[in-house]
Amino acid sequence: MFREQKREWLRVGLSAAILAAAVVFSENSWIGFMISYLIVGYPVLIKALRGIVRFEILDESFLMTIASIGAFAIGEYPEGVAVMLFYTVGELFQEAANDRTRDAVAKLMDIRPDTATLEDGRTVPAETVAVGSAIVVRPGERVPLDGAVIGGISALDQSALTGESLPRGVAIGDQALSGSVNLDAVLTLRVERAYSDSTVARILKLVESSGERKAKVEGFLARFARVYTPIVIILAVLVAGVPVLIGQPFAPWLQRALIFLVVSCPCALVVSVPMGFFGGIGGASRAGILIKGANFMEVLAKAEVFAFDKTGTLTEGRFRVAEVVAGAMPPAELLKTAALAEQFSSHPVARSIVEAQPVSPEGVTNVRELPGRGVRAAVGGKDVLAGSRQMLLDEGIAAPGLDGTAVYVAVDGIYAGAVILRDAPKSGAREALAALKALGVKKTVMLSGDARSTAERVAKDVGVDECLAELMPGDKVVSVERLLAGHPGRVAFVGDGINDAPVLARADVGIAMGGLGADAAIEAADVVLMRDDLSKLAAAVRVSRRTLSIVKQNIVLSIGLKVLMMGLGALGIVGMWGAVFADVGVTILAVLNSMRALNGERF
Repeated sequence: MFREQKREWLRVGLSAAILAAAVVFSENSWIGFMISYLIVGYPVLIKALRGIVRFEILDESFLMTIASIGAFAIGEYPEGVAVMLFYTVGELFQEAANDRTRDAVAKLMDIRPDTATLEDGRTVPAETVAVGSAIVVRPGERVPLDGAVIGGISALDQSALTGESLPRGVAIGDQALSGSVNLDAVLTLRVERAYSDSTVARILKLVESSGERKAKVEGFLARFARVYTPIVIILAVLVAGVPVLIGQPFAPWLQRALIFLVVSCPCALVVSVPMGFFGGIGGASRAGILIKGANFMEVLAKAEVFAFDKTGTLTEGRFRVAEVVAGAMPPAELLKTAALAEQFSSHPVARSIVEAQPVSPEGVTNVRELPGRGVRAAVGGKDVLAGSRQMLLDEGIAAPGLDGTAVYVAVDGIYAGAVILRDAPKSGAREALAALKALGVKKTVMLSGDARSTAERVAKDVGVDECLAELMPGDKVVSVERLLAGHPGRVAFVGDGINDAPVLARADVGIAMGGLGADAAIEAADVVLMRDDLSKLAAAVRVSRRTLSIVKQNIVLSIGLKVLMMGLGALGIVGMWGAVFADVGVTILAVLNSMRALNGERF
């Protein structure tokens, strides 16, 4: 992409240099001007010719072609080349502000292991493993293929797939999805799906197909040209033809019609519209908001629905002790006992308990980690169990069912209580959603892979309008497509994980949390909040709307002066250079106005 843009700018520079030389050294020769014209204008000419062949002439390429050829026809060679140079430079600015090609598939390959370890110890390419084969997944490794556990007990981190922050315990008979990370102990799996049909492969396909189905916002210049071009052509024909019908000589009016066409070339518009968006994008970047294209800024300014991922987007993405439920032991003593038993475990839940209650290892012996269940340890000579409710029930210890993620504690066979952990909402999340509502956003929705009870609690805490839980990446895409059906062109999605990449690519505008977000999510997104700050959402909407306001001011200024000069040119009051001078003047004014957008929210 960079190499291609560099080549385009070199082509423009070469054309401008030849034009300057032609003006200085061979003003009366058309050859230098023609060479300059063809160097810069051949892509536009080819596009215009293709449009004529397909009977699709109502675009800016056709308008630029007839305007520049008209200038050559009346001997205004420098103006003919300048018309094409202005247009090409404007297009290059537009490309610079537009969405860069994102290779989300390549980023997602990071979660799909290329190899698998067979039961006999051989490491082979994952795509060669047949369904029914037995593979071994060691602690710390990613599961390469979907399969059923036939040996071992462990916990799997599935956050890359579902967004669920709590590791999932698995034992014999349970399913293990490719892309999950094995946390605790060696697992043996019976492969149930081929490499091409694995969960991670399906996510890759979702990203590709979602990107292809995503509606492309037509640029303003293309929409404008569909109306402006036929009007200009018709008026030019009338300028040349009507006077002849009432007895006027044909040659002078033909020249005026050609001048009219040249004057009609919207150079100021071609430069000022992309420049306005370019300034807005620059202003947003100063505020830590990367908007990858002018079309996404247009959508963001009009967005009516904001859908959010939960874990890592609306929440911190890590567990914290939220409550201590006492049983046979006081809360403070219960938390300390749980921390003493859990301090040697690397499980995320255990780490959270120890962070809440730092302890020393004195007096703790015979620590045994029971993969997927919890830990058993001797604490001060007492037998302590800390883990899942099922672990206590298996030991014959009655324990009440509690809502949410809980670590149940038993001491010497007696239920002592439980420590409840929750993924806390991000600081300012509720205020960020309220700010969007204040800007006129009609609906906020949370899409989560978490359990329904957990997701609904977070939804209530942050104040979203609707909560959809227990969703896989494909389910999130389907949910966003339903929103798109009701609000076409006006749906934004905010996420941060690899599992969010397909839906980020599918939404009208995908917004990624850049600070901690997965590379694949950032690549698939159209807007990136570089500081992981939800308050920047409202700022992004405000900057987009103000940028659109500046662009509209430029449009009114450019078109207003253009119409005036076209009228004066048709009447013979203003010549070619007067029109060009006015056009350059309004271009400078529009560019200066566009620079206000660089100040982001401060203008």
